[in-house]
Amino acid sequence: MYASVAWPLSRAARVTPDGEAIVDGSVRRTWAEVHDRMLRVGSGLDELGIAAGERVAVLAHNSASHLEAWLGLPAHGRVINDLNLRLAAPELAFMVDDCECVALLVDDDHLEAGRELADGCDSLRQLVYIGSQRQPPRGTIAWEDVLGATPTAFPDLDESSLAAIVYTGGTSGRPKGVMLSHRNLLANAKQFTIACGHDRSDRYLHAAPMFHVADTSQTFAMTWAAGTHVILPGFCADAVADTIERERITLTLLVPTMIGMLIDHVEGQGRDFSTLRLLMYAASPMPKEIQRRAMALLDCDFTQMYGMTEAAPLVTQSTADDHRRGAAGEEPYTRRLGSAGAEVVGVQCEVRDPNTGEPMPPGQPGEIWVRGPNVMLGYWRREEETRAVLTPDGWYRSGDMAYSDDRGYLYIVDRIKDMIISGGENVYSTEVEYALYQFPDVAECAVFGVPDPQWGERVHAVVVPREGAGLDEHEMLAHARRMIAPFKVPRSVEIRIEPLPKSGAGKILKRELRAAYWVGHERQVH
Repeated sequence: MYASVAWPLSRAARVTPDGEAIVDGSVRRTWAEVHDRMLRVGSGLDELGIAAGERVAVLAHNSASHLEAWLGLPAHGRVINDLNLRLAAPELAFMVDDCECVALLVDDDHLEAGRELADGCDSLRQLVYIGSQRQPPRGTIAWEDVLGATPTAFPDLDESSLAAIVYTGGTSGRPKGVMLSHRNLLANAKQFTIACGHDRSDRYLHAAPMFHVADTSQTFAMTWAAGTHVILPGFCADAVADTIERERITLTLLVPTMIGMLIDHVEGQGRDFSTLRLLMYAASPMPKEIQRRAMALLDCDFTQMYGMTEAAPLVTQSTADDHRRGAAGEEPYTRRLGSAGAEVVGVQCEVRDPNTGEPMPPGQPGEIWVRGPNVMLGYWRREEETRAVLTPDGWYRSGDMAYSDDRGYLYIVDRIKDMIISGGENVYSTEVEYALYQFPDVAECAVFGVPDPQWGERVHAVVVPREGAGLDEHEMLAHARRMIAPFKVPRSVEIRIEPLPKSGAGKILKRELRAAYWVGHERQVH
């Protein structure tokens, strides 16, 4: 079969060529204009010597050009690697080197970081400028010049061919490149469209970062529906509120932390959000008080999405109807507001025994297994790690622990992989521990998530200094900040003199350390 991510764009340009496609500040483009621009990407990249199958990275805020990179690069057979802006320089360099990116798209704010990567990464030979200056800065070529090439038809690409490599934190301390095919991205776009009812009247606000696969799924779903992409550089509560009013936004996706900031900002202002029909939220469940206030203030439908990068990302949904009936006090819907929802159309999801792989009955915790056309091809050049999570019959072992109710609604109870979700960002504890262990005065450490009213979870470290050392917390955290992104650095630290509790095999018992912080909380993971 031949079905690439060019399909949604071709449909949008055919069914509503004059429809507004992109709004980014003063930039406004129709679907016919965007389609014409994307037809030029292939020959423009050919002129730069960037061949089909080669990897092209992006390091930039949300913008019209950033969106076009997602629409145009994979449609012409290149592989996009959208980099997390919040990562530290060594982390970015590792990812660029790991998948041997040959070009990097950068905006004004990340131009110097891009130059440093070009100097330090052997494979990187071209910087493409997608900023706001009329003339491309020294050592770069303008994206608009790339799009000045002759238009060429989108190539026929097999649906199983690689479209994107998205890096996710690694439990071994090394990030892993999740390989997503054209089939994966298209399947998830269809699943989101079915789940949320996207159509050409929708105006979707990109306020969450485009490097997150959750926003990527909206890029293709909204394009297929021929709706309108309205773009902000990043999340700012005031800018989001202004844009919803001015551009008559109908649909957006935020993480609960953003929703909390938004309602704190607009409460009492009398804003007109009457066009907003659906607010999707993801990355973590919403704290009950924020959920109550948001549903009362915004007066729109809400839907929660659960998934993971390896599933491109959608797996389950707590629907708008679930939220309406739950808010009205109707059981079991009120209880299900604390769930991650049930599997969406087109995805299989089961709770299984992590040791035997046998399905677990309702109420009994096990590992979440996922199967469907959205599940990744595997990890880039990590065959052993791929075999550990992908079964021969197509199931992906998520590493998330949950139990289900009698209707398949999932309740997350723990994470096998010790992943922390703080403000919508994934933090793997082993990665943080590795950074802390490099500080010479640290003898033992354990990192885990603890409840936080703003961030859902915050990164917390329990540290034992080496014998005779006077551990300086500030110096230790400054050291960690040089190795990992700021959002991964512990926000709180407990220094202990006695050794940390361990199992018979010598493994630190994080559950014992973590338990005291979660007393009085309904769930171990928010």
